[in-house]
Amino acid sequence: MDLIQYLIAPYKEYSVQFILLESIAVIFGVWSVLLSIRKHIGVYPTGIISTALYVYILFKAGLIGDTLINFYYTVMSIYGWIMWNKVKIDEVHIRVSRTSKKEWIICAWLFLFSIVAVSIIYYYKPLLNVSDKPAVLGWDHLDWANYLDIFTTSIFLVGMWLMAKQKVENWLFWIVGDLICIPMMLYKSLGLTALQYLIFTILAINGYIKWQRSIAHHK
Repeated sequence: MDLIQYLIAPYKEYSVQFILLESIAVIFGVWSVLLSIRKHIGVYPTGIISTALYVYILFKAGLIGDTLINFYYTVMSIYGWIMWNKVKIDEVHIRVSRTSKKEWIICAWLFLFSIVAVSIIYYYKPLLNVSDKPAVLGWDHLDWANYLDIFTTSIFLVGMWLMAKQKVENWLFWIVGDLICIPMMLYKSLGLTALQYLIFTILAINGYIKWQRSIAHHK
């Protein structure tokens, strides 16, 4: 009961519009992952709705990295939609494969690029704050959730790229990132989103198992 009250308490200060937007984003986010597990191309249109809403929600929560990654998701979903459409094995499903050594190298560069890029954005974050006081640049304004945000943004960027490439290992990045995001979203008073990431973790484990079996089945 205490946990439920903890999750609900922040929403007493939120507007009905904000709660509605987060609820819709969660519903479409979970729906998108369920379609992804089935290797169904519908993962992308449902995902676009969720990530577009989260651009606004996470910006309001002060998670700049996650705001950017959701904007990236929205753009990458269009790319993934096109890529999956080219490799469909029927009207809506695709065939998956394992990540090659060359692709792992690309993943490493994407991860490092994201770490640097999001860190720079957080350094200049005070310039985005509306205040009469002059902005003081630096790292002092970051808390532990912001540092985790930088890390998870980089993890999810790699995961999204691997998903667009139909690689089974994309689920490993989602599992790690989702687990980290649960306490981070609770800390930011986004209880519904924290619950979503818990569901995402369970679904991602299931997705990894099913995609692994799919590869074995097509050998």
